[in-house]
Amino acid sequence: MENDGAMCPNCDKKNTVKRGFINTAVGGKKQRFYCKDCKKKFVPRTAFYRMRNNAQKITCALDLFYKGLSTREVQDHFKAFFPHNSDHSTILRWIRKYSMKIADYTDNLEVQTGSYIEVDEMQYRRRASHKKKGTDENWFIDSIDVKTRFMLGSAYAKERSKQEIGKVLLGVKRKSGDQIKTVVTDGLMAYENVVKHTFGYNNRLQRYNVIHRMVNASKGEGFNIWVERMHNTIRQRTRKFRGLHGSVESAYAIMKGMEIYYNFIRKHEALKYKTPSELAIPSLEFKTANRWLELIERSYLK
Repeated sequence: MENDGAMCPNCDKKNTVKRGFINTAVGGKKQRFYCKDCKKKFVPRTAFYRMRNNAQKITCALDLFYKGLSTREVQDHFKAFFPHNSDHSTILRWIRKYSMKIADYTDNLEVQTGSYIEVDEMQYRRRASHKKKGTDENWFIDSIDVKTRFMLGSAYAKERSKQEIGKVLLGVKRKSGDQIKTVVTDGLMAYENVVKHTFGYNNRLQRYNVIHRMVNASKGEGFNIWVERMHNTIRQRTRKFRGLHGSVESAYAIMKGMEIYYNFIRKHEALKYKTPSELAIPSLEFKTANRWLELIERSYLK
C-alpha cells in the first residue's frame, strides 16, 4: 500500500497509509490512518479537534452572532434545529476562541490599500466584575483604508494611550507597507508623535514618510466621515451588547471578530456588494459560501 501522506500526530512523520474508517458522534464518518513508524492509528486533526460540536454548527454560531443575535438568541435558534443544544456560555467561548485564531492569520496578510487612511477611536463601557456594580471606560481604536473600506487594524484597550494607538498603527504599517501617504485623525494630541514615529522620517527627502492631518470637530473642521461611518456600522451591532462584560481580553477577542466580520464576511453596498477583502486582498479567494469555516481552516494550516 502506498504512502498516503497524512501527518502522524504522534511522531510527526508522513509514513502513513489509510486504514479503514471511524464513525464519530459529531463528525460522522472519518478516514482513519495507520503510521508505519510508530505503529499507531489516528484520525487527522483539524481546526475543530476535540470540539463536541461540528464545524458547521460552530461557524453558524459565529455568523449569527455577528449578524445581530445575542448568544442566548443563538442558543434558542439552535434549539429548533439541533437535537444537541449548546449553552449560551459555550457559544461565547466559540466566538472568543475562533475570532482570535482567525485574527492570528488575517493580521499577517499583506493588503493592497490606497494612499489615504483614517484613524479614530470610540468609547465603550465594560462591566469589570459580575460581583459588583460599576463600569470601566474603555476604547476601541481602529483604522480604515478609504479606497477599499478595509479595516486595517483595531484593538480594544483600557485607555487610548500612545502605546495602544502605536500598536494599532504598527499593525497597519505591517499590512500596508509603503502604500500609505496620508493619515487623518481627530484632534487627540497622542496621535501627533505616534503617527510620525510609526511611519518614520525620510532623511534623503528631509520629510516624514506620511502627511498627518488632524481634524478637530470641536473647531468646526468637520468629521472623518469614512471611519465614523464604519463606527456607525459597528455600533449598530454592539448596541445590543448593552455594554461589554468580563475581562479586557474577552472584549478584545469579541471586537477582533467584529473586524473579521466587517472585512471578510459583510458585503458593502458602496463596494457593489463586495467585501473589503475582495478589493484589498484579491488573491484571497473563497471556494464556498461559509467564509468563517474557510478562514478557520486557513488559520489552522498557516
